[in-house]
Amino acid sequence: MTLANHQAIHLFLDSMSAEKGASGNTLDAYQRDLDDLDSTLSAKGIKFESCASEHLRDYLADLADRDLAASSVARKISSIRQLFRFLYRDGFRSDDPSTMLKAPKRSRPLPKILTVQEVDRLIEAARFNASLEGPTPKRQIRAMRLYVLLELLYATGLRVSELVTLPSSAAHMDGQFLSIIGKGNKERLVPLSERAKEAMRDYRAMLKETGAPKSASAQPWLFPSSGKEGHYTRQAFARELKALAGDVGLDAGSVSPHVLRHAFASHLLQNGANLRAVQKLLGHSDISTTQIYTHILDERLIELVEHHHPLSDHFEPKAE
Repeated sequence: MTLANHQAIHLFLDSMSAEKGASGNTLDAYQRDLDDLDSTLSAKGIKFESCASEHLRDYLADLADRDLAASSVARKISSIRQLFRFLYRDGFRSDDPSTMLKAPKRSRPLPKILTVQEVDRLIEAARFNASLEGPTPKRQIRAMRLYVLLELLYATGLRVSELVTLPSSAAHMDGQFLSIIGKGNKERLVPLSERAKEAMRDYRAMLKETGAPKSASAQPWLFPSSGKEGHYTRQAFARELKALAGDVGLDAGSVSPHVLRHAFASHLLQNGANLRAVQKLLGHSDISTTQIYTHILDERLIELVEHHHPLSDHFEPKAE
């Protein structure tokens, strides 16, 4: 039986729907990808049944000329592989020419980063709000809580889930480190700045003075809440942070607790910190996860050469 390309696509889509329960959106995506392949091959008189590996390589070269995103090319290759696997399995071909296709490596997107000045604006605004006498004790605690959260997050780079579940005892520690139980139940020590320690102590004192729902001694969480979790949630923190960002003139859509964690790591590296040290502070089990920040190290190396290499236009020799 000889199939026209459009017939092969139709049979393939029927198979994906009946056997794998593919959704309408998935089927539409397959249709678009395979129609594009059909258009290219049909212009050369090539049918799917007789398509060879070199024809598919030519098609990939055509995709490269279109300057498509790596993710788009990877999706098209996946659709092609699925089609030819189906044709081979159902006896329309004696081989599968798509086995040689390799999806392009997808580069990890660089993390969104706030400048030091932007982080300062957020923290100072939160500090100012916390210093005001609120109309109610609850409002005042809320303002102080946001300030403490920002001080801690930028000082430690904690994951937001680690931050909101800090125990109440963290505010009483006189040492220079926080002991954090992170992903995989792994413990790590994170240095704590004097500003962060002072902010935590002031916050706990405010809770006592204003009469928190539970006594400070009986409350297990540093950031208690009346919700079912018993502690302040990461979703609530994200909402308050975005509102604060809008108040200080930042794009609220580009500000989140995770962005502040990125800022912590990025600013350390910009100021000379070692990548391995930052890995430990962030609690990354694999250095490859921390390597999303290597572009910062590259920028530092370029700056180093520009200002210290004797053949550079920016080189300033030391005075004798």
